Amino acid sequence: MDFYTGLLGLRLVKITVNFDDPSTYHLYYGDGAGSPGTILTFFVWPEARRGRHGNGQVTESAFAAPPGSFSFWRARLAATGVPFEMGKRFGEEVLTFADPDGLRLALIETGGVDPARMWEGGRVPLDFAIRGFRSATLSEAGPERTADLLTGTMGFRAVGQEQNRFRYEVDGGGASRTVDVIGTPGGNPGRVAAGTVHHIAWRTADDAQQHEWLSQIAGLGYGVSPIMDRVYFHSIYFREPGGILFEIATDTPGFAVDEPVERLGAGLRLPPWFEAQRTQIESVLPPIQSHGLERVASTTNYWSWS
Repeated sequence: MDFYTGLLGLRLVKITVNFDDPSTYHLYYGDGAGSPGTILTFFVWPEARRGRHGNGQVTESAFAAPPGSFSFWRARLAATGVPFEMGKRFGEEVLTFADPDGLRLALIETGGVDPARMWEGGRVPLDFAIRGFRSATLSEAGPERTADLLTGTMGFRAVGQEQNRFRYEVDGGGASRTVDVIGTPGGNPGRVAAGTVHHIAWRTADDAQQHEWLSQIAGLGYGVSPIMDRVYFHSIYFREPGGILFEIATDTPGFAVDEPVERLGAGLRLPPWFEAQRTQIESVLPPIQSHGLERVASTTNYWSWS
């Protein structure tokens, strides 16, 4: 929490539990309103072993930073002892680093991003504040079949290649609409645990569109899940050809469905079917305070973008 709300200046949007395991937290970080395309979330498993980055995983989550902000971010990371590296991809400078659990992150200066996609009450000056996600990097032993799914079914188009890195864009590209696929046929498979991405969520507007996606994905022979009620959105899940768990999640109803926007992340929220067990659930959860005032234990993450 200190890292994401303090150092990176994101908002703690929601404190809830893992709906499949209510003995552990599910923490959501994003912009001030919890907008789709800004949400990074974590499951909290104290004493969890470290995962392994590798094929069949999202191996980097890149945030959109405003143009001209890298001097600020380099100084901020250096002052807090966070190692970082500078590089270049497709003509753009990329600042890469990791969180305390080893999750690989990046900042990419990105123009044309809605300034509303930042947290005005955060700890980073608005001129430098993160504006949601820029892109994700998928690592694959055989990238061709994943590329076929992205371009043939999900609406992406191929826009570039640098060595074994292939770039795809949807809806004009830019922030939250760009994905890179790295082909590493000799690489080891990843292992999901602390510091790795569990799955990546793709946006769809509403329930009607999601039903269409469910039918289409099932028709392609993927083992897609039924629609699951996540309170703040509805989700389906399937594994793409390289093994990464894909989620398709609705934009609606949103994070203000059970607390007002100005109070997002202020306390533990439970889905209606767990409310009767609130006392028991609270008794097994480690105590935390919102907005990064206390540190939380090891995490495994997934995130949502457009």
